[in-house]
Parts: sequence; structure tokens; C-alpha cells
Amino acid sequence: MVKGKWAEGIVPRNFHWVIKDRLAVCERPGGYGESHRRVRRTEEIIWIRENGFDPVVSLINAPSNLHNYSELDVGAIHCPVPMPEPSTETLRRFFTLVGENLHQGRRVLVHRQSVDDGLAGLLAGLLVWHGIVKVEHEAITIVERLLERQMGPTGRAIVSRSSRLIARAGD
Repeated sequence: MVKGKWAEGIVPRNFHWVIKDRLAVCERPGGYGESHRRVRRTEEIIWIRENGFDPVVSLINAPSNLHNYSELDVGAIHCPVPMPEPSTETLRRFFTLVGENLHQGRRVLVHRQSVDDGLAGLLAGLLVWHGIVKVEHEAITIVERLLERQMGPTGRAIVSRSSRLIARAGD
């Protein structure tokens, strides 16, 4: 059966691969705030499903719209990460959750309301936490290039805290 182009959905806004074909980020499907559109959300979730992402990890504080994923047969996990200073436990939970899903061969999509400084810091921290990149400044540079934006103080602080968590775990 041939699917029409509409059945493929549309790429979520600010979609970027962090680890090619394994881990990606985007802004909240459908947009956020006054720019949020239900039809666009549905079209973006269809694209997410058709491209094999499962789970979607939502980092926004409220569990808004999580039911929309299940209605379209996409797994979703609510893992709120309050900004600008997520707790140590929150960072560990997020890094572990994403790592376990990647280890199981899943294609993971992570989103916050927008692709912002906090999300950039979480991604660079994730790369350091899992040993994919050994040095903080290299992880920051990689994420800046991937997201096509500079990382500010909030993101850099998260990367630094992530490195310290690793050092403490080794003690």
C-alpha cells in the first residue's frame, strides 16, 4: 500500500541529531506557548512514529500532551528537568534513562519546550556522562555545532555539574 505524503507527517521544529540515527532533539511537537498548534503536533508525532522514535523523552515540567503520543502509538516518558539548575538526582535520572534506551537499541527523541540553553547543556552533559566525549569543552563545542547555537552560562553549568557527578561516582 502506497502512503500519501500527508501520512509521513512533518519534521518537528528545530530537529537535530545528537548521535546519528540514535538520539535526536527537537522543540515540543506542535510548538509551545501561543504558537502551539494541535494539527501541527499531530503531524509532527506522525513523523516521529514513522521515523522509528520510541521513546520520546519529554523534559517539560508538566505532563502536557503525553497522551497524544500513546494515541498515535509512540512511547513517551515524562522526565521533567527544572531549569536553570536541575538537581543532581534529576541529572542522573535523565542520563541513565537515555543511556538505557540507547543501550537497548532504541531510537530516542528528547524535547523541551524549545531547543534552548538548558537542553544544550543536558546534551553535552549526557555525552560526557556516558564517556562519548571525554572533555567538557569538546562536548560543548560539538553540541554548539549540532544545534547551530552558542551555549550560554546555564548550559555550561550543567555540563560542569555532569563532569563532577562522574568524578564523585568514581570515588
